[in-house]
Amino acid sequence: MNIHASQGQIETSADVALSVITPIYNEEQNIFPLMDALVPVLRGLRTPFEIIAVNDGSRDGSLARLREASARWPELRVVNFRRNFGQTAAIMAGFDHARGETIITIDADLQNDPADVPRLLGKLEEGYDVVSGWRANRQDHRIRRVAISRAANAIISRLSGVRLNDYGCTMKAYRRDVLKEVRLYGEMHRFIPIFASWMGARIAELPVNHNARRHGKSNYGLERILKVTLDLMVVKFLDRYFAKPIYVFGGFGIFAIACSFGAFSWAVYLKLVEGISFISTPLLLLTVLTFLVGFISLLMGLLAEMIVRTYFESQGRAAYFVQELINFPRAD
Repeated sequence: MNIHASQGQIETSADVALSVITPIYNEEQNIFPLMDALVPVLRGLRTPFEIIAVNDGSRDGSLARLREASARWPELRVVNFRRNFGQTAAIMAGFDHARGETIITIDADLQNDPADVPRLLGKLEEGYDVVSGWRANRQDHRIRRVAISRAANAIISRLSGVRLNDYGCTMKAYRRDVLKEVRLYGEMHRFIPIFASWMGARIAELPVNHNARRHGKSNYGLERILKVTLDLMVVKFLDRYFAKPIYVFGGFGIFAIACSFGAFSWAVYLKLVEGISFISTPLLLLTVLTFLVGFISLLMGLLAEMIVRTYFESQGRAAYFVQELINFPRAD
């Protein structure tokens, strides 16, 4: 089964059953420790596998280390981006180039434990389509990361209807078929379980180990909270209104018309009862300006989301550009 991809899509191969995807951004010191920990676990599964490392425009020596690692471990494939496109694009590139029927995503900073891979696969074998890791005992800043994450997960679960304790955990396992129609933009990689649920996928959550970062620094900032919030609004819109956007546009239009009617009625009242001229109050001008700004801003944002998706899908383009593929099998 294939995932639709626009750039150098790799066919499903009978000699690869499992694909492990890890996005890389400035993880020079973590690459070899990750491979030292991950490869023995995967080889112990006694099943054909590949590791796809997506170098997301790293500015340190990550690419050089990946070249060295691909020469040492033949199972490692490297997708190198021309510049930094973000974690979502890196994961999407991994999906596009993965050949296994089972796909696992894992962070490169060793905060996810490779030893949990067999447990994720075991949960998939129980009949689930997506198994999401849950960092029940997070080794992060308790307020800045953990508390905010818990609040965000509660909001996402509430709005999406898909109850998970940890949407932000990269460590997840998927059956390939649930990813067939998934296209990711923005910071939406964390919402894959929601997209999968729309297709009737069975989703489970499994507590996984979480380690403190050993090398380097986190690439996550507080600005990501805003990005995730906006992306969640888009997901909710796509879930409820993508097939019937008139409910949004029409509802807002009726509300705007009602506000305009109310403002006009108030202006007329002031004119007839209080004797105040229309031009003596900014009520009409203020109402018109705020109505136009709000109406145009909101609708342009929603329309832009649909236009962007239509553009990418109709042009067969992805939200990233690959500069080179390292250690991949040659196409026939």
